[in-house]
Amino acid sequence: MEAALVSVATGVLKPVIGKLTVLLGNEYKRFKTVRKEIKSLTNELAAMEAFLLKMSEEEDPDVQDKVWMNEVRELSYDMEDAIDDFMQSIGDKDEKPDGFIEKIKNSLGKLGKMKAHRRIGKEIQDLKKQIKEVGERNARYKGRQTFTSTKNETVDPRALAIFEHASNLVGIDEPKAEIIKLLAQEDVRASTQQQLKIISIVGSGGIGKTTLANQVYQELKGQFKRHAFISVSRNPDIMNILRAILSKVSGQSNANTEAWSIEQLISKITNFLGDTRYFVFADDIWDVKTWNVIKCAFPTTSSGSIIIITTRINDVADSCRSSCNGHIYNIRHLDMVHSRQLFNRRLFDSNEDCPSHLKKVSGEILEKCVGLPLAIISISGLLATTERTEHRWNQVKDSIGRALERNPSVEGMIKILSLSYFDLPPRLKTCLLYVSIFPEDSIIEKKALIWRWIAEGIIHKDDIYTSYQLGERCFNELVNRCLIQVTWTDEYGKVENCRVHDIILDFIISKAIEENFVTFVGVPYITIGAQRKVRRLSLQVDEKEKSISKKGLVLSHVRSVNAFGCTVEIPSLDEFRYLRVLDFELCRQVENNHLANIGSLFQLRHLNLSWTEVSELPEEIGRLHCLEMLDIRGTKVHELPATIVNLKKLVDLLVDTRVKFPNGIAKMQAMEMLEQVGVFRQQFNFLQELGQLQNMRKLVLDFEGDPVTVDGMGKDECNEAIAYSLRNLEDFISLTVHGGSFLQQGPGCPVPHSIQELFMTKSSPLPRVPVWVSSLVNLQQLHLQVKEFEQEDLCILGSLPALLILELITGDVMRNRKLTVSAEAGFRCLRKFSFGIFNWMMFEAGSMPKLQKLELRIWLCNRFDMIVAARTASGGAFDFGIGNLPCLITVKYAARGCNVCMAAAKAAVERAAGRYPNRPTLLFQKLDATYTLTDCQLWRVDCEGWGRYYKSMYNEVPLAGCKK
Repeated sequence: MEAALVSVATGVLKPVIGKLTVLLGNEYKRFKTVRKEIKSLTNELAAMEAFLLKMSEEEDPDVQDKVWMNEVRELSYDMEDAIDDFMQSIGDKDEKPDGFIEKIKNSLGKLGKMKAHRRIGKEIQDLKKQIKEVGERNARYKGRQTFTSTKNETVDPRALAIFEHASNLVGIDEPKAEIIKLLAQEDVRASTQQQLKIISIVGSGGIGKTTLANQVYQELKGQFKRHAFISVSRNPDIMNILRAILSKVSGQSNANTEAWSIEQLISKITNFLGDTRYFVFADDIWDVKTWNVIKCAFPTTSSGSIIIITTRINDVADSCRSSCNGHIYNIRHLDMVHSRQLFNRRLFDSNEDCPSHLKKVSGEILEKCVGLPLAIISISGLLATTERTEHRWNQVKDSIGRALERNPSVEGMIKILSLSYFDLPPRLKTCLLYVSIFPEDSIIEKKALIWRWIAEGIIHKDDIYTSYQLGERCFNELVNRCLIQVTWTDEYGKVENCRVHDIILDFIISKAIEENFVTFVGVPYITIGAQRKVRRLSLQVDEKEKSISKKGLVLSHVRSVNAFGCTVEIPSLDEFRYLRVLDFELCRQVENNHLANIGSLFQLRHLNLSWTEVSELPEEIGRLHCLEMLDIRGTKVHELPATIVNLKKLVDLLVDTRVKFPNGIAKMQAMEMLEQVGVFRQQFNFLQELGQLQNMRKLVLDFEGDPVTVDGMGKDECNEAIAYSLRNLEDFISLTVHGGSFLQQGPGCPVPHSIQELFMTKSSPLPRVPVWVSSLVNLQQLHLQVKEFEQEDLCILGSLPALLILELITGDVMRNRKLTVSAEAGFRCLRKFSFGIFNWMMFEAGSMPKLQKLELRIWLCNRFDMIVAARTASGGAFDFGIGNLPCLITVKYAARGCNVCMAAAKAAVERAAGRYPNRPTLLFQKLDATYTLTDCQLWRVDCEGWGRYYKSMYNEVPLAGCKK
């Protein structure tokens, strides 16, 4: 059955339809009296869902339709709650009672189920009646609309950007010059037959892409025989776009092309352009499919021709770049100087500056606009009609985007944001609106956000991907569309955290309130109006307002509670029977008593208690049969209750290393991720049961400390038990090992061959690269620390056919060995190579053909001969053969040495890199800022055999007895 997704457009209609379908199944065939009613209701709801999905694509639906849509959505939530109640009341399987008391309880239970049977019949009839009333009311009032409503069409702000005079623009000169420079550069990658140049300007809505591209177009178009500007837009008419291109490049009317096909139009445009130099500016392309059609009209063999496109979508920019070895230009936000210049120019006369009493608040307003030109223009337009007092401007600052949706001055900004929002498919709309629960300026952890999406039913697994993998795809798509911003990536390039632009956050908050998707408490300038039932609660209460009890909120049907801050009043869980998400992360006021009656939350799927004062989980937590994610990191919990093993749907469990597990975890068959387990804190049976968790995909194990298992087993026995368990996990893909000797057990491979990620921390290095590593044919990421590293070890790692990322740390820095990476060494897929610390390495031609990122750690004091050579020659001493790495983008050198050594090494590397056409970006990092030239000289005395080498090389005798 198709996944029953929760959506901002349809509420929970799809899950309701799914559950009604279940009630029609054989398991519930005894409800003969209501089956006909259920089937009729199911059909009605399916038709409503289809209509709601269609209406959700309308940017400005009819007011009456909007009221009806809201009523149906709200009713869908109540319907699901009622059905869940019923299914919960009859969900327990009949078991034979044992003993007199149990027989009495069983009889009472059956009596309760009989009442539940009668109740569901009445409720189904009531629900059908409500649906009918909502539909009839909508039809009744829609029928009275005999007049024709007219709308004032708003002008697209992007169209106005085309006519903006250059003298009115700020911050445009530098990016314009950068793009013109890119166009003037000779591309060493392009053949002589392919000199068409394509530049994709990419960035979020309102950042000035159209304005910038148009300035470049206006300056250069006179140099071309044929040129054309076309606006593509979100819903392009390809035929009209091609006709417009033909008209502009030919200088003729397109009146006689109405009957032409796409192929005829493309052929005609191609013939007109031929071998002539042309310049085309295609504005606002939204999808790759559109670009794939348009590009066919432009000959790629026309030397010196230019195409500039603008887009909000990274995938479109990538596609344009790959079409003809083009370039991507990521447009930057205005800096504060240019932001203030634009702001003042819009508000004050040319000879007038911002009044002193408004400078502070104007700076705060500009910080909220974060260099987004359209936001600055919109807000300055609003302030132009506002009294010039600090109080009134502070009011505008605090209400940016929240109370201004209908203000004419910001209609352009809302229009731009609406384009991005309504282009999203229903699932992504819901994912984006869910981000509004986080406070302004929050750094949002990607994992935490995806887990919430899953718990709310927005994301479901399918036959190919897990729920989390699908969540990552949705997250990446929002990044791709520039709707959320990446704030941190890990050392392997994976996104860890994100944030939302303040203007976008304000926009999605307004949408979330409009759809009753989220209710906000404690957010400045958001007032809680006439009360509807709260569905999702974001508690952001500050010091002035700690209580939500006085808000008059209807909390009985809340599905998500998210608390932010240490002052929020924690309500009783008795109020939240239908809760799916409960997140108290970093709420230090949360203690054991706040978990009272948590077992009654029979729909709870996500429970985050991390960094709270909770010290004990109640036994009744085992009754949360729907729970999928539990996070107790940073709490005072030392032992999990025995009932935890009853959580048979738990997928992700995050604990601290001190937490002790009970026996019986083999029952938790849904478990996919478990971190961070203190191995020597557990009973021996726990280590054996790990191998029975067949869905386990990711595991973090901590082997630090001495074994304290109740069975008295030693380290070797524990290591063997873990290895045996892991080898039984067929779908296992990621293992992180902290400390211990687990990976040093001998020639046998201690991990399953399905593993894709293996991370070993620095606490316990291996003697050498184990031979069994070569058997890990699916391994994609490897982080390893070894004491010694030889050419043979390089060959073992190079033989891994799927390896993408290799991070290797070696402690063998005293020996003067040379490592050579040849074409025969392997590494055919490697994208990132980090190696430290080493003395010498050479990359030969054909080695690491796909490497993009290289990180090397060098002890310069160990290579004084290289420093001398670098200062006296052309830099060949520091040429590691990076010119033989054709895909290299970035080289990072992290070096330990004095400023003299660093400067010499840096200059030498830059000279070496400059000789190669790939021209990688060079980054330098000094590991120890206290080193001097004398330190470098003295350090060498300590190295084994270095004194003799030093003397033979430089005919000098180092100072005796000196140590670093």
